[in-house]
Amino acid sequence: MSVLRTLLQDIPIPQMVRIRQKFDGTKLEDPVQALREELGKPGAVDRIRPGQRVAVAVGSRGVANIADFTRVTIEAIKAAGGEPFIVPCMGSHGGATAAGQTEVLHHLGVTEEAMGAPILSSMEVVEIDQLPNGLPVYVDKYASEADAIVVINRVKPHTAFRGRIESGIMKMIAIGLGKQKGAEACHQLGFKYMAENVPAMAKIMIDKLPIVFGVALVENAYDETCLVEVLPAEQIEEREVDLLEIAKSRLPKILFEQIDVLVIDYIGKNISGDGMDPNVTGRYPTPYAHGGPDVSKMVVLDLTHETKGNANGVGTADFTTQRLVDKTDLAATYANGLTSTVCAPTKIATTLENDFYAIKAAVKTCNILDYTKCRLVRIQDTLHLGEIEISVNLLEEARRHPDIEVLTEAYELKFNEKGNLR
Repeated sequence: MSVLRTLLQDIPIPQMVRIRQKFDGTKLEDPVQALREELGKPGAVDRIRPGQRVAVAVGSRGVANIADFTRVTIEAIKAAGGEPFIVPCMGSHGGATAAGQTEVLHHLGVTEEAMGAPILSSMEVVEIDQLPNGLPVYVDKYASEADAIVVINRVKPHTAFRGRIESGIMKMIAIGLGKQKGAEACHQLGFKYMAENVPAMAKIMIDKLPIVFGVALVENAYDETCLVEVLPAEQIEEREVDLLEIAKSRLPKILFEQIDVLVIDYIGKNISGDGMDPNVTGRYPTPYAHGGPDVSKMVVLDLTHETKGNANGVGTADFTTQRLVDKTDLAATYANGLTSTVCAPTKIATTLENDFYAIKAAVKTCNILDYTKCRLVRIQDTLHLGEIEISVNLLEEARRHPDIEVLTEAYELKFNEKGNLR
């Protein structure tokens, strides 16, 4: 490391200021009550018959209010006379194991005790059909044996492809309910064809399985629920197209088009399937999605506790730290690449001993003549963009922006004795 320290010793880290970015903060004041009202609409819980065993499919993302939404849905099913149980609906997440997927749900607050329903977790699947291109269509074994299926998920732009249908109820059905084998099948021909294969698989599953309705959620830029809709099975595809456009308009973002260095404190599967949302960073794992800022060099510093060592996405960055690498569960991380067929995000980025040198390395390589002019942005993660830090070189631009408020005077970043940010 002494050679690297010598190479980086004279590289400056710019002074920073804290700013507030302003987005449309419209939200539901009582999202749980909004869901109760939606569940009472025709085509929802009224389709549940007394005595029916109902699989409630719940995913792995950090969806706002997910535990409350799941509990209220289960309560409504019980009130209709149904017998609900929870199925982890998350493809290969949780290390692609039954116990791992149950643990993911527990971290979301979705436990048997809190929900009042059993969790039936298995990686066993049943093949129910094939697409015309030969891809098999799988469904979770427990869900396949249910009398009715309900799917809960957030609708938002996907991180690796663009299409009429991206990430939402249809994807949850095709990939989530398909477990590891279903996710693997859907990804097998690559993201180039995902915009076709996801809805095609989901439509077959809606036709052949007792999927009753979906609970579709949209969040604002502050990770708060701004829309809840219960979609009868036959309306899911058509309505999800509209909800995706609403979700895109509410997506949080960094309000600077060009950034020399982007520093991200935490990545993790609870933040995004890619560890950090490429729609925010502008760094995509495939050539089939686009958008976001032009970032020259990107640094990721640490993993969230909730990701349990899954460092998927670290390979999209240019630099990382030894502590992130030390926390990485390679098997869980590589399982993502092996399932999605996209392996670049599971590689380990160039690793420096600590935050101090990782940030210096990014400044040194960001391709500018004068390092003191570095346009540096630091964010906690890609879900929380309300308050962020920017270098003083972005200050004048920030002051001119109608949706940015400067909160502090300039200051130096502070590092502890291990060289990590405080």
